[in-house]
Amino acid sequence: MEIKTIDINVDVGEGIGNENLLMPHISSCNIACGGHAGTPEIMQSVVRLAKQNRVKIGAHPSFPDRKNFGRAVMSMSCVALYTSINHQIRDLLSVLKLENVRLHHVKLHGALYNLAATDAKTAKVIIEVIKSLMLPVKLYVPYKSVIANLAIENNVEIVYEAFADRNYNNDLSLVSRKENNALIHEKESLFNHVFKMISEQKVKTIQGDEIEILADTFCLHGDQPNVVVLIENLKRKLERHHIKII
Repeated sequence: MEIKTIDINVDVGEGIGNENLLMPHISSCNIACGGHAGTPEIMQSVVRLAKQNRVKIGAHPSFPDRKNFGRAVMSMSCVALYTSINHQIRDLLSVLKLENVRLHHVKLHGALYNLAATDAKTAKVIIEVIKSLMLPVKLYVPYKSVIANLAIENNVEIVYEAFADRNYNNDLSLVSRKENNALIHEKESLFNHVFKMISEQKVKTIQGDEIEILADTFCLHGDQPNVVVLIENLKRKLERHHIKII
């Protein structure tokens, strides 16, 4: 029987300290690099764990806002945002150079991720930062987003991403974290959510509709209280359906 492969990514280096439990079960990680969380010491520790577990390494920049954990939109000029994101990614690149590993991708965090999905000005800043790196770096982006289309126009390689542990609205935006049903905590619900996106390329929204969605990588949040249990169950059940995480 044909084996399908997908990527599972997790946001790490955010001070939770569970990376040693997560790394054996995932195929790529997004390392906080100073905007909403992260220090050079934490980055180095997480990079070493990723290296040991052969996990692809991504930068996870955000609005420079530790107070709100990068989950609130900040009013910043394009120049200020460019400078901040560029600085964050290059801080991680410095650690990667010391550890002799390469940067695989960039995945924005929180409010910046959501804003770049719909706002052309913000998306353009991010694309310009990626181009300035002069590296074969991929960009993890949501399907049918502004930043995805802009990246394609600028020959920046993209990977479509969907969220394993978040519910969706009909416009493919994520349900606000202010709502009780924003996150998926129950392991069987999470598996069914992901399996539908893989097998049918559709997501069932909170409005009850089934909307087309494409994704090659699926994200779980490292600060979910039961994230390790969720990933272990997801991996086990996907493999039973001949879907391999790689």
